[in-house]
Amino acid sequence: MTKFLIVRYGEIALKGRNRSYFENKLFNNIKNVLRSMDETRVTKQHGRVFVEHHEEDTDEVIERVTKVFGVVSVSPAVRVENDIEIIKAAALEEVKATIEEHGYESFKVESRRSNKGFPFKSPEISRIVGGFINQTVEELHVDVHTPDFMLNVEIRNQAYVYCRVIPGFSGMPYGCAGRGMLLLSGGIDSPVAGWLMAKRGMAIEAVHFHSYPFTSERAKEKVMDLARIVSEYTGKIRVHNVNLLEIQQAINEHCPEEEMTILSRRFMMAIAEQVAEKANCQALITGESIGQVASQTIQGLTVTNSRVDLPVLRPLIAMDKVDIIKWAKKIGTFETSILPFEDCCTVFLPDKVVTRPRVEDIEKSENLLDIDALIERAIEGREILEIEFEG
Repeated sequence: MTKFLIVRYGEIALKGRNRSYFENKLFNNIKNVLRSMDETRVTKQHGRVFVEHHEEDTDEVIERVTKVFGVVSVSPAVRVENDIEIIKAAALEEVKATIEEHGYESFKVESRRSNKGFPFKSPEISRIVGGFINQTVEELHVDVHTPDFMLNVEIRNQAYVYCRVIPGFSGMPYGCAGRGMLLLSGGIDSPVAGWLMAKRGMAIEAVHFHSYPFTSERAKEKVMDLARIVSEYTGKIRVHNVNLLEIQQAINEHCPEEEMTILSRRFMMAIAEQVAEKANCQALITGESIGQVASQTIQGLTVTNSRVDLPVLRPLIAMDKVDIIKWAKKIGTFETSILPFEDCCTVFLPDKVVTRPRVEDIEKSENLLDIDALIERAIEGREILEIEFEG
């Protein structure tokens, strides 16, 4: 049996003359996530996207479409002719299925009529359909204030009847807001930061820094697993794996011990910027949150910012760890992030970290190093992987 999924979007509708660009981007992203499913058909009309699919594929279609950024909510619906008697019959079937599954006792009908040729206005449709359900289903009563569930009727070129409204992640269509290079580690924060920027429409690449063989191959695989989870929402992600060990050894040998973290961070930013420019990215993305660790003081962030010209986007900057963990659990990265594999930040970790660095002091230490050569060798030796969600 053919079913329909009604897909709603919100912020896109406010885009004025650019609205069609964002709608088309969302439409194509929905088509893309369903491309491997046989006999699904995606269409759009008047502020809605409709997915026609087999009934047995309903759960899978919902699972995929609600992960498309820009989707506010979806509803599995039945489509019938614009005939009030046919609509009443379809509504009855939907209501019976709903109360059988949930045991609800009260309901309300809400109607929308965008087809002005239909002979009944929205309040009349609600009254007719609601009265019919109320008289036919003895175990239900009408409650217009706090109903257990809503029965919805939309009148367009045909009628759509549904009870469920399933939330999506909202946001903007992926790929409509430029490209960003995410500094991706194996921790909790950076995958969430990348996901949040993708939710705002920014296409993502990633650069990961490791210190192999001081860090294990499994630690790198953990980060690729995180990228794979994020790619379920974004599609394929290109990850640049850069070995930072030579740089860390040079810092350890020539620079003050307490500056190891901030100097390493500036090298990461510089390398990420060059990789970003080669990949046509217009910004860097980090998972930093102000005050969360010693290197993320306002002074530390100022010093790392001063090393690059590209804008640095920090979507987690005002979040505390509890907020970030909630997001990590919601998007599915948390359990992987907490696996106990080391990352490059643990190599040569000093006992004391400078928390209020000054740019002039850090630049003085950098002058002890062959910065350009170290960065060039790190970039030339990078490994580039294409990571894609499996399944």
